[in-house]
Amino acid sequence: MNSIVTVQDAVTAFAEWGEPTDAELDAINIELPVILADVDLIDAQIMTLDRTPSELDRQRIRRARRRLLTARRELANRAELDGVGA
Repeated sequence: MNSIVTVQDAVTAFAEWGEPTDAELDAINIELPVILADVDLIDAQIMTLDRTPSELDRQRIRRARRRLLTARRELANRAELDGVGA
């Protein structure tokens, strides 16, 4: 019978690099409104996958799209002001 070798040492050897850095967490926090707006749009679209969208569904999707576009615009404007997106 062959013994089973654990790979824990190989996996945990890189554990300290598995966590996001402070800069990465800051970038996520800056992009969080876009991420949340995108999730809202996807949720609104998923609700209509198995049925014909009603007028309320269409309004919900339009509102979610507008929120996403607004969040993206604000992020782009912020990046432009910070000199990142030039």
